[in-house]
This record gives sequence, C-alpha cells and structure tokens, in this order.
Amino acid sequence: MRTLHQIKRSMLFAAIAALSAVSASAGAAYPEQAVKIIVGFPAGGATDVIARVLGAELSKIWDQTVVVENRTGAGGNIAAAYVAKANKDGYTLLMSSPAETVINPLLYPEMQYDAQKDLAPVSQAGSAPLLLVAHPSVPAKDARGLIDYIRKNSGKVSYASSGTGGPQHLAAELFKLMTNTKILHVPYKGGAPAITDLVGGQVQIFFAGLPPALPFVKSGKANALAVTTKSRSELAPEIPSLEESGLHGFDIQNWQGVFAPAGTPQTVINKISADIATALSSEAVRKTLAGQGISAAPSSPNDFKAFVDNERRKYADIIKAAHVSIN
Repeated sequence: MRTLHQIKRSMLFAAIAALSAVSASAGAAYPEQAVKIIVGFPAGGATDVIARVLGAELSKIWDQTVVVENRTGAGGNIAAAYVAKANKDGYTLLMSSPAETVINPLLYPEMQYDAQKDLAPVSQAGSAPLLLVAHPSVPAKDARGLIDYIRKNSGKVSYASSGTGGPQHLAAELFKLMTNTKILHVPYKGGAPAITDLVGGQVQIFFAGLPPALPFVKSGKANALAVTTKSRSELAPEIPSLEESGLHGFDIQNWQGVFAPAGTPQTVINKISADIATALSSEAVRKTLAGQGISAAPSSPNDFKAFVDNERRKYADIIKAAHVSIN
C-alpha cells in the first residue's frame, strides 16, 4: 500500500510532467497545422487576391496548408468579427482592407467587435493608390484643370464611388475639403458599375482602383489626372500625384494587412510577420501582385500598428469634417 508521502510525490511528478508538456507545446515551432486566412470580400478583389498569393507562398515557407476563406457581408465586418472571436493561437488570421479595421468602426453605430481591442496588427501586406479619372467630356488634363472646371461648374459635377464610406468615397470627400469645391456624390454597389457609368458619361469623375481603371485610360474612354498617394505609382509612373498637383498631404491608399486575434502570443505574431516579409520579398510574388496593381508592403507588428493608428486618425478627421454617415 502506498504511503501518503509516495502519493504526494507521485502527484508532484505528474504536475511537473504536465507543466513540461504545456511548455513544450508552447515552444513548438509554429505552425503545426493548417492556417486559415479570412477575407471579408468576394473572390477576385484586391484583398482576396493578395490573401491567396501570400497564402500560397506562406504554405511553402511553413510546409503547411494555408486556406483562404471568404466570409462576406456587412462591408467586411462579418469576417473581422469571426477572427476577433477565434482562438488566440495564430491559426486564424484576417486579411483586412481599410474598411474592417479602420473605417467601419468610425461609421457603424453597432459593431460585433472592437477593432482596436480585439484584433492585433501583424503586418501590412500590400498597398495601391487610387486613380482620379474623368470622363473625356471634362476639359481637364490634370488635377489643377479639374479644380478650375469644378469651380466654374459648382454643384453640377458628380463623382462616383463604390459605396458610402469606402476609401473611394472618402478620397473624394477629402478632395472636396482640400479644394473647397462642391461635387455631387453618386454611390454605386461596387467599383465595376461605377467605372461603367463614368465611361458612359453618367458621372464625371471617379477615384477608381488603379488596375481596373487603366484599361479605360489606355483606350481613351477615361482620362487619368492623378494618383492619390504622396508619390507616383510604379505601375503608372507617368501619372502625377495629387501631392505634386498642389494638394499637399493628400495620401489615400487602398491597403491590405494581416491581423490576428488579440491575445495571440507575441512570439507567434512576430514569426508570422517575419515570414510574411520573407514571402513578399519573393520576386515572383511581387511580380504577381504588381500585375494586379498591388505593391508589396510588409512591415513589423509595431510599424503596422502605428500605420493603422494613423489611418484611424486620418479617416476620423475626414468623416467628421465631411459629415459622412452610412444612413
């Protein structure tokens, strides 16, 4: 029969063994199983494209399956809420656009997650400028000419957007604020119908996605006036920036970045971030993204957090000054 001392000793050894097992598990190489990247928009869009290109490269680095899962709806909020409530282990990640983690929390009165508290920035992945385009009937060859035309036709010029509250809409509102001009907002359900109506002359200007707009520019169906980032785009270096055109500080970009559930171990976040940087350094990956109008833009978790915080301040200022609401 075992003595009390022997029983206590056995229990101690069992506890030590259990703690050792937990420690070994915590220190095991990540990832040990398939990783999911959640996207809040349909397949084929920029956020989905970069998730799939990055996921394919990460699967090679990790020697694990990386699955891209589209959970669409509510402007990306459904996907973000899903990741915010996922296990804090790094196996469920969000590929976010500005909407889910920056803009929507500033516009929606009720959210199922707190973007700042529930989601941890891991790394920026890509970025692209918007392209200010005009219908050929607008007699402007650059942004300065457009501003003069709008002032001479105050309240008569309309601009398209892919939906209220998106970067394209807010870029136009910032343009209005910085130029003190009046242009009419015509929201569409997506960028495709917006560019179609611009080409058809139903609206005069549009802050369009660069890749879908360039074919219309090359065919002469739309005129490219400026890109919305501070510097010119490598994909269209002949097009000046709005910064060059006199709108100093104008910087709107359509970016994508990876977030994990808040509380995910920092060692895991750091590894994912480092591996994203490795994946995006691949010449083949960069070339594939460039073909979709996306510039690879990896960053450390701290740098990405600082970037996102700055984006929140910028869009909060625009939304407040322009009185933007989703109602």
